[in-house]
Amino acid sequence: MARNVGWAVAVVAAALIQTTWLDAIQLQGVLPDLTLLLVVYFAVSEGEERAMFTGVLGGMYQDVASDMVLGHHVLCHVVVGYVVGRVARRLIVEHPVVKVGLVMAASLLHGLLFTGIEYVQMPGKSALHVMLTTVVPGAFYTALVTPIVFFVLARGFARTGEPVQGGAA
Repeated sequence: MARNVGWAVAVVAAALIQTTWLDAIQLQGVLPDLTLLLVVYFAVSEGEERAMFTGVLGGMYQDVASDMVLGHHVLCHVVVGYVVGRVARRLIVEHPVVKVGLVMAASLLHGLLFTGIEYVQMPGKSALHVMLTTVVPGAFYTALVTPIVFFVLARGFARTGEPVQGGAA
């Protein structure tokens, strides 16, 4: 029970930081996606079910905090959590480069889905421009902070008596 409460607090805290304080580390208008990092972390460490719940909780908070239609972030995070959880089962995810690669791919998938949804609703918006100026740099930035965030999460969610999984990156 305490582990689930800790999980919920971590997801809400990441979404809160994502929507408020993260502007301090903005580079060229691009921010890392902390909620997506949590989705990928839980997909790798605990499977797609926990990742999808993380996507629902974090995405709901992001949807409420933004001026988007409710459900865009939720849908994208849940799909990414499921896909990464399924893929992570077939990979040796202990190597830091694999984790960074998963985050990069997940971030690109998330951006593609989100941009696709926006384009369907507002066809006049240039989807290619958004992908090249926001999604790709954001994916690189998110992948860049992966080792730090995964290390902190691995220490925070380490079970007593078990070796820490995923702490190297």
